[in-house]
Amino acid sequence: MSLTQTPTETRRPKPIISGNKSLSEHITVKAFVLAPLVAIAAAVPFAWGWGLSWLDIALGAFFFVVSGLGVTAGYHRLFTHGSYKAKRGLRIALAIAGSFAAQGPVTMWVADHRRHHAFSDRAGDPHSPWMFGTSPAALAKGFWHSHMGWLFDREVTNAERFAPDLLADRDIRTVDKLFPLWVALSFLLPGVLGGLITWSLWGGVTALFWAGFVRIGLLHHVTWSVNSICHMIGERPFSSRDKAANFWPLAIFSFGEAWHNLHHADPTCARHGVLRGQIDISARLIWMFEKLGWATKVRWPTPNRLDRLTVKA
Repeated sequence: MSLTQTPTETRRPKPIISGNKSLSEHITVKAFVLAPLVAIAAAVPFAWGWGLSWLDIALGAFFFVVSGLGVTAGYHRLFTHGSYKAKRGLRIALAIAGSFAAQGPVTMWVADHRRHHAFSDRAGDPHSPWMFGTSPAALAKGFWHSHMGWLFDREVTNAERFAPDLLADRDIRTVDKLFPLWVALSFLLPGVLGGLITWSLWGGVTALFWAGFVRIGLLHHVTWSVNSICHMIGERPFSSRDKAANFWPLAIFSFGEAWHNLHHADPTCARHGVLRGQIDISARLIWMFEKLGWATKVRWPTPNRLDRLTVKA
């Protein structure tokens, strides 16, 4: 402690916001949000009778799974909540795989999400759908904000407050520094593979479009739907201090993230789909990592813990 600091000053939490995005950063974020949306809008006429092959679908599915699980099992359950410990090689691989989703560097994503949990559905939450009120017009505005509107805000969540562990991690700092490279590869690799497998320029173009732009656009909307839909409608069998709910139609495509009620009731739990029939692909992947010896100290749910969290009739 500095001679000029009082004990109260040293305990005072750091600010929630560390500043604003620069104009170039703001434009870049908008580009990564809007470009895949344009691709989705163009997808139907582009695919009508031409422009889509089984190879495009296979490549798109492969990169969707890799980047999606990089976000759910990596960015979210490992780096944000510490649901398990991972060996160094796996940590780096998951950080890179999550970066392939083009949702921001690891540290930035984690800081935003930890802030979300700290203030969930209250003032300070970066993407609550309830921040404008409960009237139909307010909820419509809130849905837009929580789904993707918040990404256009220029405020930057303070990583020194919400993600100091990642700022101190040399490996993660390196992965973050190379984020533009991972995003470029996420777009270009499908195109290169499509071109090489078909041995044609057109095969590369369609793979770039479908397995690059459209795939990232779809994955963005799956992730954003957890922020928006899963805080507005669905079942709430477990007690949490917010409005997080389970929305089963989204469960498969979100790799288990749509079992959102249990997650907010017990954020560090490695499995979100804990009830019968709730498929949680991310949890199964973590289970495989554990069996292979790549993951340790996995925080699996226990019957006693679930019983305490269950809403009593």
